[in-house]
Amino acid sequence: MILDSLAHCADTAPLHPLFPAAFDYLKRFDPNTPDGKYEIEGKRLYAVVQRYETAPEETKTWESHQVYADIQYVVSGREKILYAPVGELDSTGPYNPEKDVEKYDGTRVQNPTAMLVPAGYFAVYLPQDGHKPGCAVEGPEPVVKVVLKIRVRD
Repeated sequence: MILDSLAHCADTAPLHPLFPAAFDYLKRFDPNTPDGKYEIEGKRLYAVVQRYETAPEETKTWESHQVYADIQYVVSGREKILYAPVGELDSTGPYNPEKDVEKYDGTRVQNPTAMLVPAGYFAVYLPQDGHKPGCAVEGPEPVVKVVLKIRVRD
């Protein structure tokens, strides 16, 4: 898991061959882009643009991915994202390969890391990183977010 400002993405870009293209997309991102899925390099790298209101963390769900890493970038607003290693989470159902997602119950997590992700910041989650996005910081607030999906496994 990595949390940093887009202004410092050059430090993270060398970690995967597709990260430079992902960060270039974020630097050029138009906040007026409608919600939806946008291919950048086919299924190897694509963006999901989302607008929503944050909610109390107890209403949100833990998740992880087996094939894709996430770069979650907050364009406007702010949210809290909880992090815990997948080994501390209990699956609530089978892995869904079509959506590349597994959902979890976080009752065994002793001390999740709570990250404040304000506008202009990104968080990177690899397949071993359980995360619970979309949590309210102090109360519900609108967020515009881009989730970049980077294929890291076949």
